[in-house]
Amino acid sequence: MAGDFHLEAAMVFESVEISTPAEESPAVSWPAIAAGAVAAAALTLVLLAFGAGMGFSAVSPWGNSGISASTFQITTGLYLIVVALLASAMGGYVAGRLRTRWVGVHTHEVFFRDTAHGFLAWALATVIGAGFLAAAASNIAGGASPGLAPAANVSATAGSGSPLDYYVDTLLRPNPAASPNTTDLGAARREIAGILTKGIGDGDVAGPDRTYVAQVVAARTGLSQADADKRVSNVIEQAKTDLDNARKAAAKLSLWLTAALLFGAFAASLAATRGGKVRDFNASLTDG
Repeated sequence: MAGDFHLEAAMVFESVEISTPAEESPAVSWPAIAAGAVAAAALTLVLLAFGAGMGFSAVSPWGNSGISASTFQITTGLYLIVVALLASAMGGYVAGRLRTRWVGVHTHEVFFRDTAHGFLAWALATVIGAGFLAAAASNIAGGASPGLAPAANVSATAGSGSPLDYYVDTLLRPNPAASPNTTDLGAARREIAGILTKGIGDGDVAGPDRTYVAQVVAARTGLSQADADKRVSNVIEQAKTDLDNARKAAAKLSLWLTAALLFGAFAASLAATRGGKVRDFNASLTDG
C-alpha cells in the first residue's frame, strides 16, 4: 500500500511542468539609440555640406545681384529646420526599428518607450555631434551678416596682447603731428585697433581717444584735421553698425537653431513610434 502511494506521488511530480518566468527585455536599448544617433549625425553632416554648397552658389560677391542678406538669413533658418526634421526622423526611425521587441507589455507602454527611444537618439546625436557640426552650421550662416568678418578681424587683431595694452599705449602716446614717422605702421594699426575695440565695446569711443586717432590718421594720410576727424567718426559709426548687425544675426541664428532642435526632437520621437509599429507588425507576421 505504501509502495503504491509513493509510486503515484512520483508520477504526479513528474507530470507537473516546472516553468520559470521569461526574462524581460530591458526597457531601454542603448545600442538601438546609439545607432539612431549615429545615423542622424551623419545625415545632418551630409545635408549641411549640401546646404553650404547651395548657399555659396546663391550668394554673389557683386552688389545688387544674388539674394539679399535678410533673405539668406531666412533661407538658412528654414533649411536648418528641414535638416533637423529629416536627420532626426531618420535617426528616430532607426532607433525604433532596431530595438528589441517587448513581450507582454501594454500597447500604451510600448508607445511611450518607442517615443523615449526616438527622443534619446535625438538627444545623443545633438550632444555628441554639437562640437563637430557647429562649425558646419556656422559656415552655412556665415554669409548672413557682413559684420561678422570685420568683427572677427578686429577682435583677433586687438586680442593678441594683454588687456592692459590699451592703458600702456595711452601713457606712451607720442604726438603724431610733431613726429608722424616715429611710430611704424604695424604698431599704429595695433594701437588703433585696441582703441576701437575698447571704445565700441564700451558703447562709444571716448573723446580723447577720437582726437588721438584722428591725429594719427591726419599724420599718416596727409588729410586735414577736420577731414581726419570726419573719417574717424564715419569709420567708428560703420564699425558700430556692422557689429550691431552681427549681434542681431547671431541672435536670429540662435532662434532658428532652437526651432530646428525642437522640430528635430518631435520628428525623432514620432518616427521612432512609426518604426516600432512596423517592427511589431513584422514580428507578428513572423509569429503567425
